[in-house]
Amino acid sequence: MEHRGVTIWFTGLSGAGKSTITQALETKLRQRQCKLEVLDGDIVRTNLTKGLGFSKEDRDENIRRIGFVSHLLTRNGVIVLVSAISPYRAIRDEVRQRIGDFMEVYVSAPLEVCENRDVKGLYKRARAGEIKQFTGIDDPYEPPLNPEVNCETHNETLEESVNKVLAKLEEMGYLPTAVTA
Repeated sequence: MEHRGVTIWFTGLSGAGKSTITQALETKLRQRQCKLEVLDGDIVRTNLTKGLGFSKEDRDENIRRIGFVSHLLTRNGVIVLVSAISPYRAIRDEVRQRIGDFMEVYVSAPLEVCENRDVKGLYKRARAGEIKQFTGIDDPYEPPLNPEVNCETHNETLEESVNKVLAKLEEMGYLPTAVTA
């Protein structure tokens, strides 16, 4: 099944559900035989952007690097799923402009919900002062103003979130409409 290259950028607080939606969407797209790559923020930080800290400048550089790789893949017909907190609106907008074929997905959930989902204990450590510059606690998160898709993971099922993204990809012409049996 033919598709066009696009970067789908999942942004939101830690624990909002970005990686969970990305993994489920990856499964659906692979079933449709799409060429795709996943760039998960945690994995990228241990490989592509190792050595960067969590200052605003380092976070922006992290997003620029992810954006550069995404642009290369997208222009070669690959669907790129990026799952990264990417807390600052300006750098997300910069990456959007550079890539062109870009779809922003805001994965939203209230801070309390994200803290309750926190399997790594990061929020607890941030609240205790052990982690500094933690997004949502002592560093800001700037939600997108006009994302193509808004997934409210505290109010909808995983399937509903994934289907919203798939429907928008079809509507924007990146994926052919799925044929249902």
